[in-house]
Amino acid sequence: MDNGKLDVTKAIETVKRIKDIVDVNKEYLTELDSAIGDADHGINMSRGFAKALEKVKSNEYNDIGSVFKDVAMTLMSTVGGAAGPLYGTFFMKASMKLAGQKEADLPLLAQAFREGLQGVVSLGKAQLADKTMVDALTPAVEALESAAKDGLSLKQGLEKALAMAEKGMKDTIPMVARKGRASYLGERSAGHQDPGATSSYLILKAFCDALED
Repeated sequence: MDNGKLDVTKAIETVKRIKDIVDVNKEYLTELDSAIGDADHGINMSRGFAKALEKVKSNEYNDIGSVFKDVAMTLMSTVGGAAGPLYGTFFMKASMKLAGQKEADLPLLAQAFREGLQGVVSLGKAQLADKTMVDALTPAVEALESAAKDGLSLKQGLEKALAMAEKGMKDTIPMVARKGRASYLGERSAGHQDPGATSSYLILKAFCDALED
């Protein structure tokens, strides 16, 4: 497969890459979360994507929407805290856009990610600059949409999205949290990178890595 499409094989590979990158960064995510949260984000994400990988590797799929739907259902049932419902919603909404599709090009994936982001915003009520995963996902989705309009390849679009997610992630450091457990700290939440924005960046990196031949 060229870098222009995400098919079922690459979708499953993406889940594996997410599981691997979350495992590598499990302690880092937990360290970030210990500063402004419950100190369990890395542990929860690692457990959730390990279960998600088990699920998708044990099934046969005819479309990529079904792959991500199973990821969504698994995350919702295995990841504690806010991350399970939020990431579960992201993948569920994206999977609905990808239902019945054997492969996705950049425009379709951009639409799926937009649906996922809207689901996260609707559920969590977070906006830009609230110091959440939305601060990484929003610029990433906008970059995907812009790249799609410019006729770039899926790989190129994801690379641009990853760069914007990284910027959004780092931009959370000086922010004062207005949502989630971190918001209880008020001004003391400033100076810490948001763990949810960080895991969102890592997930996007996994999507990029899965398209490497």
